[in-house]
Amino acid sequence: MIADPQLFVSQDEFTCSVCQDTLTDPVTIPCGHSFCLKCLTDCWDQSQECSCPQCRHTFTTRPELNRNTLLNGIINKFKRPRLSSPPPQSYAIFEDVECDFCTGKKLRAVKSCLTCMASYCQTHLQPHYDVATLKHHKLVDPDRNLKEKLCEKHQKSLEMFCKTDQMCICMMCGMTEHNGHKMVELEMEREEKQKQLGATLSDIKRGLEETEKTLKETRRAMEEMKNSCLLLMHEIPSLHP
Repeated sequence: MIADPQLFVSQDEFTCSVCQDTLTDPVTIPCGHSFCLKCLTDCWDQSQECSCPQCRHTFTTRPELNRNTLLNGIINKFKRPRLSSPPPQSYAIFEDVECDFCTGKKLRAVKSCLTCMASYCQTHLQPHYDVATLKHHKLVDPDRNLKEKLCEKHQKSLEMFCKTDQMCICMMCGMTEHNGHKMVELEMEREEKQKQLGATLSDIKRGLEETEKTLKETRRAMEEMKNSCLLLMHEIPSLHP
């Protein structure tokens, strides 16, 4: 049996020295160093010579870059979550989100999929890491309100925002009832709303600061007026012997 590589290596050994992130589409050049295909291509396209970004070895002709399939396979295996028997505390209790695919006693969900509109425990989530058609699904932290993210009419995920009608819609709605309306992706609308909220909060903060400044100035003016009145009251008896 071949030992699992994860027992002997760390993720640092699969880091691209250009982007400082885990290698993506790794390529190995003649000097033996490996980089992301895009990182190395961009680096060489912007330079007049082809040299290794790590050891600075210069090549007289630009080497052909081919993906290192062996290294890519090891990286994918390293990145893939490892499964183990779920401990007793992994069973769903109280306010935990339950796995939709467990039979009998439900395990605690570790992710919810906005594409499948279902929640998964670690075991049932594994196909989302292994099956090519599932790898592009959008996974989020466990969400018990997935049904609220479904279109009531088409039972599809709410992925768009209709600016004309100011409401969240699914793709089917966009092609039927909202055809011709101004629509954006839901994530873009959320980011825009967050920016607007941030600007509003900044305006409120500035208003509070100006109000506080005005109050301080008013208190100072009242204190000065009070002192002037007290001084005048002490001076009045001396005017009438």
